[in-house]
Amino acid sequence: MRVLVARQDNLGDVLLAGPAVRAVAARADEVVLLCGPRGRAAADLLPGVDRVIEWCAPWIDPDRVPVKRAAIDRIVRELRGFDRALVLTSFHQSPLPLALLLRLAGTPWIGGISEDYPGSLLDLRHRPDTDVPEPLRMLALAEDAGFPAPADTRLRVRGPLPDTDHLTGGPGYVVVHPGTSVPARAWPPGRCAEAVRLLRASGRRVVVTGHGDEKELTALAAGEDGLDLGGRTSLPELASVLAGACAVVAGNTGPAHLAAAVGTPVVSLFAPTVPAARWAPFGVPLALLGDQQAPCKDSRARECPVDGHPCLSTVTADEVAAAVEVVATVEEAPAR
Repeated sequence: MRVLVARQDNLGDVLLAGPAVRAVAARADEVVLLCGPRGRAAADLLPGVDRVIEWCAPWIDPDRVPVKRAAIDRIVRELRGFDRALVLTSFHQSPLPLALLLRLAGTPWIGGISEDYPGSLLDLRHRPDTDVPEPLRMLALAEDAGFPAPADTRLRVRGPLPDTDHLTGGPGYVVVHPGTSVPARAWPPGRCAEAVRLLRASGRRVVVTGHGDEKELTALAAGEDGLDLGGRTSLPELASVLAGACAVVAGNTGPAHLAAAVGTPVVSLFAPTVPAARWAPFGVPLALLGDQQAPCKDSRARECPVDGHPCLSTVTADEVAAAVEVVATVEEAPAR
Protein backbone atom coordinates (compact mmCIF):
# COMPACT_ATOMS: atom_id res chain seq x y z
CA MET A 1 0.00 0.00 0.00
CA ARG A 2 1.47 3.34 -1.13
CA VAL A 3 0.07 6.27 0.83
CA LEU A 4 0.49 9.98 0.19
CA VAL A 5 0.26 12.24 3.24
CA ALA A 6 0.03 15.96 2.51
CA ARG A 7 0.87 18.88 4.79
CA GLN A 8 1.74 21.83 2.60
CA ASP A 9 2.45 24.83 4.79
CA ASN A 10 5.15 25.81 7.34
CA LEU A 11 7.91 24.04 9.22
CA GLY A 12 5.98 23.84 12.47
CA ASP A 13 2.84 22.54 10.76
CA VAL A 14 4.82 19.71 9.19
CA LEU A 15 6.36 18.78 12.54
CA LEU A 16 2.88 18.68 14.10
CA ALA A 17 1.83 16.17 11.44
CA GLY A 18 4.45 13.72 12.72
CA PRO A 19 2.21 11.50 14.89
CA ALA A 20 -0.26 11.06 12.00
CA VAL A 21 2.60 10.21 9.64
CA ARG A 22 3.90 7.57 12.05
CA ALA A 23 0.42 6.08 12.35
CA VAL A 24 0.23 5.70 8.57
CA ALA A 25 3.78 4.35 8.35
CA ALA A 26 2.96 1.52 10.76
CA ARG A 27 0.56 -0.01 8.20
CA ALA A 28 1.71 1.30 4.81
CA ASP A 29 4.44 -0.15 2.63
CA GLU A 30 5.52 3.33 1.54
CA VAL A 31 4.70 6.81 2.88
CA VAL A 32 5.33 9.83 0.67
CA LEU A 33 4.95 13.27 2.21
CA LEU A 34 3.76 16.13 0.02
CA CYS A 35 4.92 19.46 1.45
CA GLY A 36 5.64 23.02 0.39
CA PRO A 37 9.05 24.71 0.30
CA ARG A 38 8.46 26.34 3.70
CA GLY A 39 8.09 22.94 5.35
CA ARG A 40 10.60 20.87 3.36
CA ALA A 41 13.41 20.90 5.94
CA ALA A 42 11.01 19.59 8.59
CA ALA A 43 9.66 16.92 6.23
CA ASP A 44 13.15 15.48 5.92
CA LEU A 45 13.27 15.07 9.72
CA LEU A 46 9.99 13.15 10.18
CA PRO A 47 10.22 9.47 11.14
CA GLY A 48 8.15 7.25 8.88
CA VAL A 49 8.58 9.29 5.69
CA ASP A 50 10.12 7.29 2.84
CA ARG A 51 10.13 10.06 0.24
CA VAL A 52 9.22 13.75 -0.03
CA ILE A 53 7.50 15.57 -2.88
CA GLU A 54 7.89 19.34 -2.67
CA TRP A 55 5.38 21.60 -4.38
CA CYS A 56 4.25 25.15 -3.61
CA ALA A 57 0.44 25.10 -3.59
CA PRO A 58 -1.17 28.35 -4.76
CA TRP A 59 -4.05 27.99 -2.27
CA ILE A 60 -1.68 27.53 0.70
CA ASP A 61 1.38 29.77 0.28
CA PRO A 62 0.88 33.36 1.58
CA ASP A 63 2.95 34.91 -1.24
CA ARG A 64 0.19 34.57 -3.87
CA VAL A 65 1.88 31.96 -6.03
CA PRO A 66 0.52 32.19 -9.60
CA VAL A 67 -1.60 29.33 -10.92
CA LYS A 68 0.05 27.92 -14.04
CA ARG A 69 -1.31 25.06 -16.13
CA ALA A 70 2.16 23.55 -16.68
CA ALA A 71 2.84 23.43 -12.94
CA ILE A 72 -0.55 21.81 -12.27
CA ASP A 73 0.02 19.21 -14.99
CA ARG A 74 3.46 18.45 -13.60
CA ILE A 75 2.26 17.86 -10.03
CA VAL A 76 -0.64 15.71 -11.24
CA ARG A 77 1.91 13.46 -12.99
CA GLU A 78 3.98 13.26 -9.78
CA LEU A 79 0.90 12.28 -7.77
CA ARG A 80 0.12 9.19 -9.83
CA GLY A 81 0.36 5.70 -8.39
CA PHE A 82 -0.87 6.11 -4.81
CA ASP A 83 -3.43 3.75 -3.30
CA ARG A 84 -4.60 6.20 -0.64
CA ALA A 85 -4.08 9.84 0.28
CA LEU A 86 -4.62 11.79 3.49
CA VAL A 87 -4.79 15.56 3.11
CA LEU A 88 -3.80 17.19 6.40
CA THR A 89 -4.87 20.81 6.79
CA SER A 90 -5.23 23.56 9.37
CA PHE A 91 -8.73 24.52 10.51
CA HIS A 92 -8.81 27.45 8.04
CA GLN A 93 -7.65 25.43 5.02
CA SER A 94 -9.59 23.25 2.59
CA PRO A 95 -8.40 19.82 1.40
CA LEU A 96 -10.56 20.05 -1.73
CA PRO A 97 -8.17 21.72 -4.22
CA LEU A 98 -5.55 19.04 -3.62
CA ALA A 99 -8.22 16.32 -3.58
CA LEU A 100 -9.26 17.44 -7.07
CA LEU A 101 -5.67 17.09 -8.33
CA LEU A 102 -5.38 13.68 -6.67
CA ARG A 103 -8.55 12.54 -8.46
CA LEU A 104 -7.07 13.73 -11.74
CA ALA A 105 -3.97 11.67 -10.87
CA GLY A 106 -6.17 8.61 -10.37
CA THR A 107 -6.02 8.26 -6.58
CA PRO A 108 -8.83 5.83 -5.68
CA TRP A 109 -9.25 6.79 -1.99
CA ILE A 110 -8.81 10.21 -0.35
CA GLY A 111 -9.47 11.38 3.21
CA GLY A 112 -9.52 14.89 4.62
CA ILE A 113 -11.06 17.26 7.15
CA SER A 114 -13.62 19.42 5.38
CA GLU A 115 -16.31 21.82 6.48
CA ASP A 116 -17.39 22.20 2.86
CA TYR A 117 -19.42 19.55 1.07
CA PRO A 118 -16.80 17.50 -0.83
CA GLY A 119 -18.98 15.79 -3.40
CA SER A 120 -16.94 13.00 -5.00
CA LEU A 121 -13.59 14.52 -4.03
CA LEU A 122 -13.31 12.80 -0.62
CA ASP A 123 -14.05 9.22 0.37
CA LEU A 124 -13.64 10.16 4.04
CA ARG A 125 -14.93 13.51 5.24
CA HIS A 126 -13.66 13.67 8.81
CA ARG A 127 -15.30 16.11 11.26
CA PRO A 128 -12.96 16.68 14.25
CA ASP A 129 -13.63 17.94 17.74
CA THR A 130 -12.95 21.64 18.19
CA ASP A 131 -9.92 23.05 20.00
CA VAL A 132 -7.99 19.80 20.28
CA PRO A 133 -4.21 20.07 19.89
CA GLU A 134 -3.29 20.16 16.21
CA PRO A 135 -1.25 16.90 16.29
CA LEU A 136 -4.24 15.03 17.74
CA ARG A 137 -6.60 16.66 15.23
CA MET A 138 -4.53 15.26 12.35
CA LEU A 139 -4.04 11.95 14.13
CA ALA A 140 -7.81 11.58 14.48
CA LEU A 141 -8.12 11.77 10.68
CA ALA A 142 -5.51 9.03 10.32
CA GLU A 143 -7.34 6.85 12.87
CA ASP A 144 -10.66 7.38 11.07
CA ALA A 145 -8.91 6.28 7.88
CA GLY A 146 -7.84 2.98 9.47
CA PHE A 147 -4.39 3.86 10.80
CA PRO A 148 -4.41 3.43 14.61
CA ALA A 149 -2.54 5.96 16.72
CA PRO A 150 0.98 5.02 17.83
CA ALA A 151 1.49 4.27 21.51
CA ASP A 152 3.56 7.46 21.79
CA THR A 153 1.71 10.39 20.26
CA ARG A 154 4.34 13.03 20.98
CA LEU A 155 6.24 14.84 18.27
CA ARG A 156 9.46 13.20 17.13
CA VAL A 157 12.33 13.77 14.71
CA ARG A 158 14.53 11.31 12.89
CA GLY A 159 17.88 10.56 14.54
CA PRO A 160 20.73 10.56 15.02
CA LEU A 161 21.06 14.33 15.19
CA PRO A 162 24.42 15.96 14.48
CA ASP A 163 26.77 16.72 17.37
CA THR A 164 26.64 20.44 18.17
CA ASP A 165 28.67 20.55 21.38
CA HIS A 166 31.36 22.48 19.47
CA LEU A 167 28.78 25.22 18.90
CA THR A 168 27.17 25.30 22.35
CA GLY A 169 29.89 24.16 24.74
CA GLY A 170 27.84 21.14 25.85
CA PRO A 171 24.28 20.63 27.17
CA GLY A 172 22.51 22.38 30.03
CA TYR A 173 21.93 25.86 28.61
CA VAL A 174 18.74 27.84 27.94
CA VAL A 175 17.86 28.63 24.32
CA VAL A 176 16.22 31.95 23.52
CA HIS A 177 14.74 32.05 20.00
CA PRO A 178 13.55 35.62 19.37
CA GLY A 179 12.39 35.34 15.75
CA THR A 180 8.99 34.41 14.32
CA SER A 181 7.78 34.03 10.76
CA VAL A 182 4.72 36.16 11.62
CA PRO A 183 5.46 39.59 13.19
CA ALA A 184 2.26 39.55 15.30
CA ARG A 185 3.65 36.59 17.24
CA ALA A 186 6.99 38.16 18.24
CA TRP A 187 8.05 39.20 21.74
CA PRO A 188 9.67 42.68 21.60
CA PRO A 189 13.42 42.38 20.87
CA GLY A 190 14.38 44.52 23.85
CA ARG A 191 12.55 42.13 26.17
CA CYS A 192 14.44 39.22 24.62
CA ALA A 193 17.75 40.94 25.35
CA GLU A 194 16.66 41.69 28.91
CA ALA A 195 15.69 38.05 29.47
CA VAL A 196 19.09 36.88 28.21
CA ARG A 197 20.80 39.23 30.71
CA LEU A 198 18.62 38.03 33.59
CA LEU A 199 19.12 34.37 32.79
CA ARG A 200 22.89 34.85 32.58
CA ALA A 201 22.90 36.76 35.88
CA SER A 202 21.08 33.82 37.49
CA GLY A 203 23.91 31.50 36.46
CA ARG A 204 22.35 30.05 33.30
CA ARG A 205 24.27 29.75 30.05
CA VAL A 206 22.17 31.21 27.24
CA VAL A 207 22.26 30.31 23.55
CA VAL A 208 20.37 32.53 21.08
CA THR A 209 19.20 30.90 17.86
CA GLY A 210 17.72 32.22 14.64
CA HIS A 211 17.50 32.00 10.88
CA GLY A 212 20.17 33.48 8.65
CA ASP A 213 17.85 36.40 7.90
CA GLU A 214 17.59 37.16 11.64
CA LYS A 215 21.25 37.81 12.45
CA GLU A 216 20.63 41.42 13.47
CA LEU A 217 17.87 40.29 15.81
CA THR A 218 19.88 37.46 17.36
CA ALA A 219 22.89 39.74 17.87
CA LEU A 220 20.68 42.25 19.68
CA ALA A 221 19.11 39.54 21.86
CA ALA A 222 22.43 37.87 22.71
CA GLY A 223 24.31 41.07 23.54
CA GLU A 224 27.37 40.31 25.63
CA ASP A 225 25.63 37.69 27.80
CA GLY A 226 24.40 35.12 25.29
CA LEU A 227 26.03 32.93 22.66
CA ASP A 228 24.75 34.06 19.26
CA LEU A 229 24.12 31.17 16.85
CA GLY A 230 21.96 33.18 14.47
CA GLY A 231 22.32 31.78 10.95
CA ARG A 232 24.87 29.19 12.01
CA THR A 233 22.74 26.03 12.10
CA SER A 234 20.89 23.86 9.61
CA LEU A 235 17.53 22.52 10.81
CA PRO A 236 19.03 19.19 12.02
CA GLU A 237 21.74 21.16 13.84
CA LEU A 238 19.11 23.44 15.37
CA ALA A 239 17.22 20.35 16.54
CA SER A 240 20.42 19.14 18.19
CA VAL A 241 20.99 22.52 19.85
CA LEU A 242 17.42 22.50 21.17
CA ALA A 243 17.81 18.92 22.39
CA GLY A 244 20.79 19.98 24.51
CA ALA A 245 18.85 22.74 26.24
CA CYS A 246 17.15 22.50 29.61
CA ALA A 247 14.48 24.91 28.35
CA VAL A 248 13.61 26.90 25.22
CA VAL A 249 12.08 30.38 25.18
CA ALA A 250 10.22 31.04 21.92
CA GLY A 251 7.11 32.50 20.37
CA ASN A 252 4.52 30.58 18.38
CA THR A 253 6.93 29.57 15.66
CA GLY A 254 8.44 26.43 14.11
CA PRO A 255 11.43 26.08 16.47
CA ALA A 256 9.05 25.93 19.45
CA HIS A 257 7.52 22.79 17.90
CA LEU A 258 10.99 21.52 17.03
CA ALA A 259 11.89 21.87 20.71
CA ALA A 260 8.84 19.79 21.60
CA ALA A 261 9.86 17.21 18.99
CA VAL A 262 13.21 16.69 20.75
CA GLY A 263 11.58 16.61 24.20
CA THR A 264 12.75 19.97 25.55
CA PRO A 265 10.50 22.07 27.85
CA VAL A 266 9.21 25.31 26.33
CA VAL A 267 8.42 28.75 27.70
CA SER A 268 5.93 29.82 25.04
CA LEU A 269 5.39 33.53 24.40
CA PHE A 270 2.06 32.91 22.72
CA ALA A 271 0.08 35.62 20.94
CA PRO A 272 -3.62 34.64 20.93
CA THR A 273 -4.10 35.34 17.21
CA VAL A 274 -4.65 31.57 16.96
CA PRO A 275 -5.88 29.37 19.84
CA ALA A 276 -3.19 28.08 22.20
CA ALA A 277 -5.36 25.02 22.83
CA ARG A 278 -4.60 23.97 19.26
CA TRP A 279 -1.17 25.42 18.57
CA ALA A 280 0.88 25.54 21.78
CA PRO A 281 3.95 23.24 21.91
CA PHE A 282 2.67 19.71 22.43
CA GLY A 283 3.67 16.91 24.80
CA VAL A 284 6.44 18.63 26.81
CA PRO A 285 6.49 20.71 30.02
CA LEU A 286 5.11 24.10 29.06
CA ALA A 287 4.75 27.60 30.47
CA LEU A 288 2.27 29.61 28.41
CA LEU A 289 2.81 33.36 28.69
CA GLY A 290 0.90 36.20 27.02
CA ASP A 291 -2.57 37.65 27.44
CA GLN A 292 -4.81 35.03 25.83
CA GLN A 293 -7.83 37.37 26.04
CA ALA A 294 -6.17 40.31 24.25
CA PRO A 295 -8.16 42.10 21.51
CA CYS A 296 -6.24 40.24 18.79
CA LYS A 297 -7.68 36.91 19.97
CA ASP A 298 -8.50 34.51 17.11
CA SER A 299 -7.84 37.21 14.50
CA ARG A 300 -5.16 35.17 12.66
CA ALA A 301 -3.41 38.52 12.12
CA ARG A 302 0.08 38.50 10.66
CA GLU A 303 0.74 42.11 11.69
CA CYS A 304 -0.38 43.15 15.18
CA PRO A 305 -3.76 44.91 14.85
CA VAL A 306 -3.54 46.57 18.30
CA ASP A 307 -1.31 49.53 19.20
CA GLY A 308 1.50 48.53 21.53
CA HIS A 309 1.23 44.78 20.91
CA PRO A 310 -0.29 44.31 24.40
CA CYS A 311 -0.69 40.53 24.30
CA LEU A 312 3.09 40.05 24.49
CA SER A 313 4.60 43.43 25.38
CA THR A 314 3.10 43.07 28.87
CA VAL A 315 5.15 39.91 29.50
CA THR A 316 8.27 40.86 31.46
CA ALA A 317 11.73 39.37 31.33
CA ASP A 318 11.38 38.50 35.03
CA GLU A 319 8.30 36.39 34.23
CA VAL A 320 10.18 34.56 31.50
CA ALA A 321 13.20 33.89 33.73
CA ALA A 322 10.91 32.58 36.48
CA ALA A 323 9.07 30.34 34.00
CA VAL A 324 12.38 28.89 32.80
CA GLU A 325 13.21 27.82 36.35
CA VAL A 326 9.83 26.07 36.62
CA VAL A 327 9.75 24.16 33.34
CA ALA A 328 13.40 23.16 33.48
CA THR A 329 12.68 21.07 36.58
CA VAL A 330 9.33 19.52 35.55
CA GLU A 331 9.09 15.88 34.53
CA GLU A 332 8.14 15.32 30.89
CA ALA A 333 4.39 15.72 30.46
CA PRO A 334 2.16 13.00 28.97
CA ALA A 335 1.10 13.68 25.41
CA ARG A 336 -2.57 12.72 25.78
